[in-house]
Amino acid sequence: MAIDLIKVAEEAFATGKKHEEFFPGDTITVAYRIKEGNKERIQQYRGVVIKIVGEGEKKRFTVRKMSDNIGVERIFPLESPFIDSITINKHGRVRRARIYYLRKLTGKKARIKERRYFVKKEDKA
Repeated sequence: MAIDLIKVAEEAFATGKKHEEFFPGDTITVAYRIKEGNKERIQQYRGVVIKIVGEGEKKRFTVRKMSDNIGVERIFPLESPFIDSITINKHGRVRRARIYYLRKLTGKKARIKERRYFVKKEDKA
């Protein structure tokens, strides 16, 4: 019975928004709505996705950005009603799901290679 109540609560708070699929290593911009008093504004948070955890409505992702040579990480719930939009800027090519090693790297070493997509040419018959 308690499980049913939890599911009802999760469905009530689910936004139902569909965002473009992204993976760890991708550089994204999250447009996040911030309420300050009675004013509301949208803040752009651009950084590299270092991990994605959770399942379904509980899915959340961590974005890391450099702010004045200080690394700042923020965790966003994917189903948050405060997320206005998610834009993918670059597709990164990484070989693991959680790229915590970025925390130790600075400068050019912290760069991530870009993933390339090749489109097959259709046969002209």
